[in-house]
Amino acid sequence: MHPAFSVIFFTTLSGAGYGLLLWSAVAALLGWSRPSTLLIGIVLGLVLSTIGLLSSVAHLGKPGRAWRAFSQWRTSWLSREGVAALVTCLPALVLGVLLLGPSLAAHPVTPAASASLARMIASALLIACALATVYCTAMIYASLRPIPAWCHRLVAPVYLLFSLLTGGLLFGALVATVDGGIDNRAAMPGLVAAIVLAALKWKYWGDVDAPLPLDRGAAVGLPGREVSVFERPHTQANYLTREMGFVVARKHGRVLRAIAMVLFTVLPVLALLPVALVVHLDAAPWLWVAALGALTGAFVERWLFFAQAKHMVTLYY
Repeated sequence: MHPAFSVIFFTTLSGAGYGLLLWSAVAALLGWSRPSTLLIGIVLGLVLSTIGLLSSVAHLGKPGRAWRAFSQWRTSWLSREGVAALVTCLPALVLGVLLLGPSLAAHPVTPAASASLARMIASALLIACALATVYCTAMIYASLRPIPAWCHRLVAPVYLLFSLLTGGLLFGALVATVDGGIDNRAAMPGLVAAIVLAALKWKYWGDVDAPLPLDRGAAVGLPGREVSVFERPHTQANYLTREMGFVVARKHGRVLRAIAMVLFTVLPVLALLPVALVVHLDAAPWLWVAALGALTGAFVERWLFFAQAKHMVTLYY
């Protein structure tokens, strides 16, 4: 499939944004950080997710009709994702308003002192809505059976893990920068997420490298028979060959996979180990390196996710 940068930005930035919203809500629920820091996290999460969603509109043939997609939520994962994105804004805004007062207080307010039942409810709803939105984004692609590389059982877990990893690292870097420090144990979720994500992507890449489940005979209505191409259907490229038959050389694909793995797993792990093991370390630079590395790796991985996926219609050509 043609790797349109608008969709790559959409899936990567919105995933990081909803991950940042989720971890900000978790911290608000458990009292892990100051209200002012949590408010910054919510604002940044909304900005990232909004930029991602707006970039996806640019991929539409007629962006002015994007609003009509909201009416198809019964049958379309794209519509459900749009509805979920709007719904997620509600608890995020409510939680932001609840955090605004303690953030503007004349004297510093501890996380425990600013806790309230309303804040706990808003935090729990924001966690659920953020997860649901990322899941709907993943299912836009995982529900497409004509594209075997997308209709895979690991697509949704990988999307969720990327959101948790990139959003979590951004949140950790934010807390370490604004609060002036972070607990050593805060690095453990990032380490676990990066390692599990690497294992899932390794398994996924191995599965999608297998031959397609159908052959050219099935494409022309002769399943089980050997069919060869006598002459191309046309002399020039058309929409199908451009959009659904993007070609990436195998050796280039292997190099890009290695680069992605280094960026979203090896680099974050190496940056998080000192944070987890060294007491009184200035963790902010290490966490920013881990966050930017994971986000860049997510861009590369997402480009491969689109570029190496082939629609079954390409068998006809």
